[in-house]
Amino acid sequence: MLRGARPAATPAPSVAAMTEPLLIGAMVRTLGAYPSGWRQPGAHRDPAGDAAVLRRIAEEAEGAGLDYLFFGDWLATGPDLEFRDPYLLARIDPLSAVLHLAAVTSRIGLIATVNTTYADPYATARQLASLDLLSGGRAGVNLVTGAEPRAAGNHGRDAHADNETRYDRAEEFVTALRRLWDSWGDDAWIADAERGVLIDADALRGADLQGEHVRVTGPLNVARPPQGQIPIVHAGTSPRSRALAATEADLALIGVPDLAAAVETRSILRDLAAESGRSPDALKVIAPILPVVAETDAEARRIVERLLALVPLAEGHQRERTAFPANRTVDALADALGVAEDDTLRASAFDAPVTAAEVERLGDRGAALVERVGRIAGLVVSGTAADADRPLAWRHLVAAHAVPAAFVVGDAAAVADHVETWRDEGAADGFNVLSAYQPAQFEAFTRLAAPELRRRGLLGRAGETLRDRLGVTSYVDA
Repeated sequence: MLRGARPAATPAPSVAAMTEPLLIGAMVRTLGAYPSGWRQPGAHRDPAGDAAVLRRIAEEAEGAGLDYLFFGDWLATGPDLEFRDPYLLARIDPLSAVLHLAAVTSRIGLIATVNTTYADPYATARQLASLDLLSGGRAGVNLVTGAEPRAAGNHGRDAHADNETRYDRAEEFVTALRRLWDSWGDDAWIADAERGVLIDADALRGADLQGEHVRVTGPLNVARPPQGQIPIVHAGTSPRSRALAATEADLALIGVPDLAAAVETRSILRDLAAESGRSPDALKVIAPILPVVAETDAEARRIVERLLALVPLAEGHQRERTAFPANRTVDALADALGVAEDDTLRASAFDAPVTAAEVERLGDRGAALVERVGRIAGLVVSGTAADADRPLAWRHLVAAHAVPAAFVVGDAAAVADHVETWRDEGAADGFNVLSAYQPAQFEAFTRLAAPELRRRGLLGRAGETLRDRLGVTSYVDA
């Protein structure tokens, strides 16, 4: 198995380094990160207008001092995505998006996703080096191996490759990128007009990679990227994915249900990095955050209530829609909570209020769901001593169960408290900010939460290039 370029060892961080601002970027989804977000009043909902909303997001993010814009990818589409992940139905190619935004920004990092299972390493290295040159050293790449089986047919293949094969190719893909970016030495361009010498030919090197899955000769026909080596991002939960992130990536993206899981996952990744010969501090672990922000906690909870209320559920014609999710019914909720024998629950109407007596029949899991919905949406059980102006309905419970999201709900202080707690507990080195809908919720984050994060020293890293801003180490050839 081929090994790629490896990071140079770094000394232990100083106390000042440990308290430096976190890495905070925006994970851009123009149709919103919550499935019903596009239904909110004023929300962006037409991909034909993506160019304008992308420029608006970039302007907000750069003005707020965020470190990067992150663009994921998905190599197929289908009617099922309308309900599960509407933002995946139709979206601009990530590399095209970041190249567009390179021209209208000047400081923020630009990270595009590339699927190593289907992409060509030479073309990818060339595109990313070009982006780095055009943006003045602000390029980054998120390497994925793909989880969508429909992508195979879109790329002329009979089936999606198995996990081991995909990661074998991904490791060789990383090696190819790094060798191609190193094709040109730092001082290769001489440009001596008087002597008529443009380059130092000895500083132009081939990639010379003959792997099992990736073969490339090089050199790259783009000048050396300003960053030298463009920062690499990776995410995943399988052992091979974690190994790739820990040994080769600069940023590891994690998806975890709670603080304890984040602390454990970050510790595992740092240990794997150390075992591979890296300093654990060379790997930055980034967690997702979906803040619903408003001037007050009460208003933020009302936004979540509307998001839950707008989730399409299996009522009437919706049940007949193509690829409509099977879990958006009271029956499905009853089965999930283990109360399938409760005919009363199964007969409940979507908009009927949930009573205290019914909550008792839902068991511990049901009680936990009721508590969570009350916490994030401010809804209360009918017949309790709490204010009943905002009653909890079965619709809210079905939606919250069927479309779970790790909302952080409240005013600017509530969001900053969450970020600060995760930092202090060693759960993450930074966050990818998701917005339930665009542009209003992202602007609520940049205009309300970002200033509070900056005031607390949690936001505001310095650096000319993305690599400098991320604080990641340089790489040396193995």
